[in-house]
Amino acid sequence: MNLLDPQIPQPDNSASDPDWWRGAVIYQIYPRSYQDSNGDGVGDLAGIIHRLPHIASLGVDAIWISPFMKSPMLDFGYDVSDYRDVDPMFGTLGDFDALIERAHELGLKVLIDLVISHSSEDHPWFKESRASADNARSDWYVWADAKPDGSPPNNWLSIFGGSAWEWDGERMQYYLHNFLTSQPDLNLHNPDVQDELLDITRFWLERGVDGFRLDTINFYFHDKELRDNPALDPSERNDKTAPAVNPYNWQNHLYSKNQPENLEFLKRFRAVLDAYPGSTAVGEVGEAQRGMEIQAAYTSDGDKVHMTYGFDFLANQPLSGDHVAQVLNDYEEGIGDGWACWAFSNHDVVRHPSRWHMDEAGLRLAASLLLTLRGSVCLYQGEELGLTEAYVAFEDLQDPYGIRFWPKFKGRDGCRTPMVWSRDNHNGGFSEAKPWLPVAMEHVNRAVSVQDDDAGSTLAFYRAMIAFRAQHPAFAKGTLTVHSATPETLVMSRSHDGETLVCAFNFAGAEATVDLPDGDWTRAADAPYDTTEQGKTVTLAPHAAYFGVKNG
Repeated sequence: MNLLDPQIPQPDNSASDPDWWRGAVIYQIYPRSYQDSNGDGVGDLAGIIHRLPHIASLGVDAIWISPFMKSPMLDFGYDVSDYRDVDPMFGTLGDFDALIERAHELGLKVLIDLVISHSSEDHPWFKESRASADNARSDWYVWADAKPDGSPPNNWLSIFGGSAWEWDGERMQYYLHNFLTSQPDLNLHNPDVQDELLDITRFWLERGVDGFRLDTINFYFHDKELRDNPALDPSERNDKTAPAVNPYNWQNHLYSKNQPENLEFLKRFRAVLDAYPGSTAVGEVGEAQRGMEIQAAYTSDGDKVHMTYGFDFLANQPLSGDHVAQVLNDYEEGIGDGWACWAFSNHDVVRHPSRWHMDEAGLRLAASLLLTLRGSVCLYQGEELGLTEAYVAFEDLQDPYGIRFWPKFKGRDGCRTPMVWSRDNHNGGFSEAKPWLPVAMEHVNRAVSVQDDDAGSTLAFYRAMIAFRAQHPAFAKGTLTVHSATPETLVMSRSHDGETLVCAFNFAGAEATVDLPDGDWTRAADAPYDTTEQGKTVTLAPHAAYFGVKNG
């Protein structure tokens, strides 16, 4: 395995390869749940610093840290009250600077969540804005008069349920909130708001961050005319953006998001990044109907964001060869010169081992597929351990989304429970205090200390698979061709700079034989599977993969 020595500084290759992000493997950290260093039951920046050697040992290229800026934490950091400071719960700006320094010593780039579609209602900007209709920041947020009958300005819905409009008795108007009522939407139609947000971006770049994950990037602008969204045909409804119990899925969100003005703002944002060579941005596109179109527009021509993060493999659609092939072919045809960032799990969805009902072999198959796709990759903390979705009792729930739609939708707490570091230590080694969410007892037997020295563990497989990806530039930079697909199997190839690799996957619980594309194939010696080809075919064990290299 290609294990990094965490004590040896790794080179910073941004100057030599400003496109380091293209094909990078990014490890997502949910800071509340990674490591508590001060005994308050909540993870913090010092705890992340302590655990950076573990992340470096995986061989990943970068970390993405979910929000840690000052916040009342009603949506756990996605409601920012000060964009230029660290919430005391997580530490200080000095802790953040130390984190950047240590991560860079270990060869890890650092991306941070930037939440600029909305702020907290506790932000001084909103307090000033709501005070009157004629102050300096009166139009920094989206305000509108009631209809003559007192009802909201239009029919727009909130992701978190109910109307997207909240009445404010101080200003005697409604304000827009696409999420919680405590998260008012910023008005990016106002150039002063754009300028301030770009200054905030520079603030963090000056502190040494290598880029950003842009939360809800397609929500930045709304329709100035506040037109009603049309109803969506029931046959087109899906749960990619919101859970199936949420009527948000019943609208075609033509006017509440996805506005064309966003393209010009993203060009301004990219210009800021380009002044800091090697910096990058990945945008989260929450869109159930036009996701591919929007991702292509936002990443095309090299003048907006570098990559986008979609929900194609984060929804409840079962993992199968034909579904994967359809998604990949759609991307190849639709994204043009744009770039995708793939993930199977994150802090907002049920962890994929539970979502797809995977056994140990299935965990390895999913890792093999994810790490050979064309695009960049996000791994979510604990994914490398094979953690499943945790059960969180209603009385322990913290997530307002889950509390709102319980019991049919149990919220996001089940994927946010603490990381497990040791089977022997209190609370899995996460904290000496009662954690903010309970540690899942079934996770403890998968702790890092249990798997670290086990060559047959899920953790060892992830390290080996990431090393395999790193050894073959075709995986990070190459073209992708789908050769065949059935519900049970998928055969694709990746090619770059004279090297072609074939990747065959068996999603079934029974043995499967697949035909390889034309060529003289031999098993890739450094692949973490030992399946061998038999002439023009390969026989795959249940939930197994084959990786071959073309000779000549």
